[in-house]
Amino acid sequence: MPTDETGPLRGGPDGVRVECPRCPTPVAEVGDGRWSCPDHGIVAPLWRPLTSSYDEFASHLRRVGRFPTYLPWPLGPGWSISDFAAVVSGGPDGRGARATMACVAGTSQLDGPVDVMVISEEPGTGFGARVAGLATPQETEILDPGHEVGEGPPPVRVRVDQYPVGLWPVSVSTSPGEWDRSVLAGEAGGRWLWLVLRPASAILLLRDDWILRDISATGPQLVALPFGGAAPSW
Repeated sequence: MPTDETGPLRGGPDGVRVECPRCPTPVAEVGDGRWSCPDHGIVAPLWRPLTSSYDEFASHLRRVGRFPTYLPWPLGPGWSISDFAAVVSGGPDGRGARATMACVAGTSQLDGPVDVMVISEEPGTGFGARVAGLATPQETEILDPGHEVGEGPPPVRVRVDQYPVGLWPVSVSTSPGEWDRSVLAGEAGGRWLWLVLRPASAILLLRDDWILRDISATGPQLVALPFGGAAPSW
């Protein structure tokens, strides 16, 4: 059985890790299309390619069907898609999709190397909280953004497929590890929308009028998208 640094690629196609959406533990297929995590029980599996490439991204889009995968649009010069993943159960038609993530990497004059991760997910999935680094003991596990979302006017707005969407900061001050990121969350299309930016100071990039585009309907333009760069840890 092939392996990588996180463990066996259980039940996944070549070049794809199949993990729990809430933690990095590989999951095992237990029959009837169900997958099990040793810590979280039956879960919808997370599919994460080992490398970022056009072919893998095309496979990702086929896997999620019509579930949106958002990217900042257009990508600036020197920026590339460095990572992506999806939480999908069931067949390849996307009807079991629960979450997607895409990361773009580049540089800014003030921050140097920057990662921007955009997550769309159904409530209760817990994937956005994992990417945001909001890990807690299991008995108090965080699955969704907290009470900060929706309190007062949103300090940040982006445009999602031409519609304005408000985003609120999500505190990471009680999370383990270094506070090396800024996290924002809001609601788009009846799903949670998360933005995770590293380093934390990269949040200042959002002063510009950012557009997030659902790339699943882009078609031939995908050929021109740049892929590569080091995937962030999450």
